[in-house]
Amino acid sequence: MSRWNLEAINIAREIANFLEAKKGEDIVVLDIKDISSFTDYFVIVSCTSSRMLQSLSNALSREVKTQFHKSSLPEGRPDSGWVVMDYGDVVVHIFSTEQRDYYRLEDLWSEGHVILRLM
Repeated sequence: MSRWNLEAINIAREIANFLEAKKGEDIVVLDIKDISSFTDYFVIVSCTSSRMLQSLSNALSREVKTQFHKSSLPEGRPDSGWVVMDYGDVVVHIFSTEQRDYYRLEDLWSEGHVILRLM
């Protein structure tokens, strides 16, 4: 197993803590490694505006590159209310509150295990 795989849970938690420090809301780390073939963890966070969504995705991109030497091009647009950042074993979903309520990823992946929730 690579170092990244061994540390994926710690990286997911560090990402969650970083997003909380940047004022992200209702942050969840969801363990889906037993039910997904493409990633081990989702980090899901809500924000209150497209401007905040843009700011969070930019700041997270810089932080993960600096701390973990991983890069991801954000997929989606802040004005759409959903940006995804794929770091391999950890996928981050940054949502507007409305889009998160609409897509309900926690319900869709309910067979996964919530391992951290920051409100």
